[in-house]
Amino acid sequence: QVQLVESGGGLVQAGGSLRLSCAASGFTVSSSNMGWFRQAPGKEREFVTSNSWNGRTTDYADDVKGRFTISRDNVKNTVYLQMNSLKPEDTAVYYCTGRGGNRAVAGWVYWGQGTQVTVSS
Repeated sequence: QVQLVESGGGLVQAGGSLRLSCAASGFTVSSSNMGWFRQAPGKEREFVTSNSWNGRTTDYADDVKGRFTISRDNVKNTVYLQMNSLKPEDTAVYYCTGRGGNRAVAGWVYWGQGTQVTVSS
């Protein structure tokens, strides 16, 4: 049974940092493209970042480029999202994804339950 379990969300002041974790089970992240999406209240779920299974290709949405970093620990079967210089507009539920490869929500098979990130001004 495939599971993605996110953790690390919370409340942070603007300019602060958070690191989200996504623990995978039922498949190995080393053989899967992995990514993160987010959904703010009243808005559609949107792409944040993705990383190819071999780590050679990484994609970031323009508004997080230079501030967010995706990484993975294949031993722990976990993917991370380091978020720096957070802004109030980064407030959203963040979702970990697996087995996909593009910026479309429909392009991904596995989804976590999401973790809330709230950035105060």
